[in-house]
Amino acid sequence: MSTLQGTTSLIDPETIDYFYDEETNGFDEPVKQPESQKNPGQILSAGFMGVGVLSLIVYLFDDHPTGSWMGILLSFGLLTIAGMAYHWFSYKNTIPGIKHDGIMFSGSLHRGAIAWALGILFTGFYVVLYWWPEYLDRAIRLVDPLAMAMARQPADQWFLYGFLYTLAILIFGVRMFMKYRHNRYHQIRTASVMFFQLVLAFVIPQFLRALNEPEFYFTYFWPLKYDVLFPGTVDSLVTSPGALGTFMVFWTMVGSFVAVPVLTYFYGKRWYCSWVCGCGGLAETLGDPWRHLTPKTTLSWKIERLIIYSVLVLIILTTGVLWISNTAESGFLSEIAEPLKIWYGFYIGAVFAGVIGVGFYPLLGNRVWCRFGCPMAAVLGIIQRFFSRFRITTNGDQCMSCGNCSTYCEMGIDVRAYAERGENIIRSSCVGCGICAAVCPRGVLKLENGATHQDRYPGSDKPLGAFTTAFKGARVYGDKEGYV
Repeated sequence: MSTLQGTTSLIDPETIDYFYDEETNGFDEPVKQPESQKNPGQILSAGFMGVGVLSLIVYLFDDHPTGSWMGILLSFGLLTIAGMAYHWFSYKNTIPGIKHDGIMFSGSLHRGAIAWALGILFTGFYVVLYWWPEYLDRAIRLVDPLAMAMARQPADQWFLYGFLYTLAILIFGVRMFMKYRHNRYHQIRTASVMFFQLVLAFVIPQFLRALNEPEFYFTYFWPLKYDVLFPGTVDSLVTSPGALGTFMVFWTMVGSFVAVPVLTYFYGKRWYCSWVCGCGGLAETLGDPWRHLTPKTTLSWKIERLIIYSVLVLIILTTGVLWISNTAESGFLSEIAEPLKIWYGFYIGAVFAGVIGVGFYPLLGNRVWCRFGCPMAAVLGIIQRFFSRFRITTNGDQCMSCGNCSTYCEMGIDVRAYAERGENIIRSSCVGCGICAAVCPRGVLKLENGATHQDRYPGSDKPLGAFTTAFKGARVYGDKEGYV
């Protein structure tokens, strides 16, 4: 190959020659761009965050710690306001658009020393929270005034956890607002997860406690909130004074077995995983800086399929065994029912969902639990894959194979492979976050809810057949019969 013809007036022919080599022609390394300087707003906000951290440390090491509104405001209050302001000033004077420059060379964002330190910090917090909460007693006592105002009861470790969880979503939700301020879809879904976490997953449960009603989280359904349909939980709700407990059981049943499949049919799993769920809310806000770390290998996909459906089968068996042992005389089932419940709660509910699910954000991406372990995601994924109208459409002719979509897919999907072939993306793991479409420089990808579920892939008009065939291998391919 020599040179292209007719381009001499625009491009030096030698430069585009196949054998052209910059190094042999004496070109040096490109000049390194200077690191961006912090603006005064960022510096001031960081200073106030430092004051908040210092106030928290002083309180935690006080000889006689007692909760006070002043202590809450000078520590958590200052950290929250300053954190929000820092994210605001970080993006305020920048041109709207997604900028990930240098993200692969960052020690905090690409498994460097800072990322490992953060992972250890997150993991350590969850370990202490679940098994040694006495070491958090000073922090718990600090938020006593807030707990008394909201729930009329002293704070415990779970109130502290819910409080910190909500603050994290709110603080990093502001970051999402500013980072994606040019994208209406991300503005709305960020506001949605912030609302559902603050109101339905924090304020209302505490208000119920103040009324001496069962603490109930209206945004969590079975099987994610696994114990909500256990016999003991159902009995305690139904027998609680008043009709509210019975309504909670009704809400759970209708939500889990009616609303979930219906809404997923129309909108895919994104209605829950990216708009309502607290786990997804934390992943999409606090975890957003690490979304590119999600494993993309074929092996990780096989592990994903094995683990997540195993967890789903396990919680179905656990719930079934508990109900059978509760209603019928069965020696063997009665013996294994309680240990099975304890085992699931410890290894899946605590270790997997909490310690690993959040603790590994800086190392394995922000959707470790959602991708590999969440039984709710498994149920939603099956419905989305075979029976939903939702799909991500692709305009393959416009795809230039840059790979941004695959890089920033938090569920490890090779989006580019679908885009290059012009195929709809209907993977069961897709949570419909829409980041793949947002980072695409040519508008190749589009999130859509079609008029029917029957036109998404070859064989989608026979979803039960495609579902059955899926058990035979890792993919479903269309053929002249409609499905393999």
